[in-house]
Formats: sequence, structure tokens, C-alpha cells
Amino acid sequence: MQASSFLLLCEGAMVSAKIACLAGLLALALAVPAGLSRGHTSRLISWPSACYIEVFRGTSLVVQLFWLYFVLPQFGITLPTLLVAVLGLGLNYGAYGAEVVRGAIASVPKGQREAGHALGLPPLKTSLLVILPQALTLFIRPWGNLMVQLLKATSLVSLITVAELSYRAYQLNQLTLQTAEIFGVVLVLYFLMVQLIAIGTNALEWRAGHWRRAGKPAR
Repeated sequence: MQASSFLLLCEGAMVSAKIACLAGLLALALAVPAGLSRGHTSRLISWPSACYIEVFRGTSLVVQLFWLYFVLPQFGITLPTLLVAVLGLGLNYGAYGAEVVRGAIASVPKGQREAGHALGLPPLKTSLLVILPQALTLFIRPWGNLMVQLLKATSLVSLITVAELSYRAYQLNQLTLQTAEIFGVVLVLYFLMVQLIAIGTNALEWRAGHWRRAGKPAR
């Protein structure tokens, strides 16, 4: 493989990483409030979150991207392709992330909330100081797995002509017909990016669980 072809694939990988980072931030911004409100006892609060979660989990990501890219212009709304990619992935994975948030909070033993109330903490402080720190350690690992899936899903935005890694690989393959070499490099680049996510997830999980280890008695 020529150096120019390798550099083109690296440029595509950078675009994939950029989309994954921006979409991941959007997904997190949507997942936290949606996950918190999804389990609320008031239907006025939980119903909008439930609708968002079920609609974006229950429909195809490809169809959602096509809606944003091909259908919205028919209503006078035309978005740049990169923005469509970030919105489509962020909205879709934010819905899955909301269930991760809700599951992490539900996994904290109910006795922890009761202990906070027994100490005289108001509900908001109990959630912020007692529940959320424990839920965070349970949230990071599945969220990291979700981000791995999001990164790999960036290959779908090639369908709306975003020049990410898979799109560049298709272009090079048509020009050079070096299928094994091109897609071998693509596999390695995806693998390396996933390993970066895994390393970051492990570091965050260790950092978030530091208070638990510090509170354990020495052996």
C-alpha cells in the first residue's frame, strides 16, 4: 500500500474519531437527564423520556440518518453532513445510554438512600452525595461498551457520504483494488481506536472507584 493511501485512511480514522467523540458527548448529555427522569414517579416527567427512548431504540439508526439527511430538507431544514452524523448517532445512542443510567441508579441498594435520609440529608443531597457516586462506578463500564459500539457505528454514516474511515476505504478499494491491504489497515485502525476507549474506560473506572478502595480496611 502506498503512503498516500495510508494517510488517506488515517484522515478517515480521524473523522471517525471526531464524530464518535462529538456524538458521545451528545449521547451523554441526553442520557443522563433521560435516564434520571425515566424512573420518576410522575408521568409528566417520565413520559417524554420514555417516548424518546422507545422511538430511538425501536427504529433503525440507518433510517434515522436518512430522515435527518434526506427528509428534513423537504421541510426546509438542511443540515451539514457532519452535523447529521453527530445528531443521528448521538440521539440513537443517547436513548440506549439512558437505560444504562437508569440501570446504574437502580442497582444502588435502596438502603443507601434510607441511610441518607436517616442522616438528615434532603432528597437532592442524598441523590448527589450518596446515590450518584455509587451509581457512577456501575455506569462507567457499560457506558464504555456503548461508546465502543458507537465508534463502530460511525461506519454507517458513509451512507450519507461522510468521508470517514469506511468511506475512504471504499474509495481506495475502487481505485486500487487492493482489498486485503486496505481493509486489513481499516481493521487495525478500528482496533486501535477501540483500545483507546478501553484504556480510558479502565482509567475512569479505577478513578471513580478510588473512594471505595480507600474506605476498605487494610488487610
